[in-house]
Amino acid sequence: MSIKKIGVLGAGSMGGGIAHLAAVRGFEIVLCDVEQRFVEGAVKRISGFLDKSIAKQKMTVQQKEEVLQRITLTTNMEDLTTVDLVIEAIFEDLEVKKSAFAQLDKICPPQTIFASNTSSMSITTLASATSRPEKVVGMHFFNPPLIMRLVEVIRGYYTSDETVKLASDAALAMGKTPVVVKKDTPGFIVNRIMMPQFLEAIRIVEEGIASPADVDTAVKLGLNYPMGPFELMDFTGVEISVHVGDYLFNESKDMKWNPPQTIKSLVRAGRLGKKTGGGWFDYDK
Repeated sequence: MSIKKIGVLGAGSMGGGIAHLAAVRGFEIVLCDVEQRFVEGAVKRISGFLDKSIAKQKMTVQQKEEVLQRITLTTNMEDLTTVDLVIEAIFEDLEVKKSAFAQLDKICPPQTIFASNTSSMSITTLASATSRPEKVVGMHFFNPPLIMRLVEVIRGYYTSDETVKLASDAALAMGKTPVVVKKDTPGFIVNRIMMPQFLEAIRIVEEGIASPADVDTAVKLGLNYPMGPFELMDFTGVEISVHVGDYLFNESKDMKWNPPQTIKSLVRAGRLGKKTGGGWFDYDK
């Protein structure tokens, strides 16, 4: 079996980005979301990015049209029955994801592989909602998918070697570097390392040691990171850090993972980062 046609469930920034990436790399794509305006919005963003590539003479108008023609838009999950691989990229809520996997399991043929783009949640738990746990795997792309080179390929308890290989091969075909997470552990690799940095940065601000801007500057210049923790939280979505922190805390009951009140207050105030015009910092909408 080889992966030629990919379904992407969820047309937000991650789902749309994955669809864009895969279409550019020659895959046929079925992009699905609950409302037409979401999938149309994703294609509008993709078209805009492609126009920038044309302006930079990295792509021709004809190549742009070929990429867009490879993307089929739908609000009907049953249109995913024709794909070899479904990549789920919906809201980071375990029960919502399990429900989606259960629906996919009923409508997709037995050979279809299911992957989740979750940044921290249990692949084994998601697989338990299906009758094919050996064909369920994590494929954690990083934001923005077009630029970030890594894909974490996460093995659930029952995930087969063949499924891991097919997912890794698909990531390679998209121009990414896959790393295999051998154990289905909360946070996988990157978030298990990154979240303590985020949470400690917030505590440094809460203790009055430094401002968010100065923490970012210190991290960028002292550790040679391209972005500071507060910039990165604003870029990815402040609420994502809360969801991941809450999940890690609920799994471990270790207080080190408990998100501080400051970040919870931002989320309650609707300050979710760049996409809302304000998070840790203010932005022009």
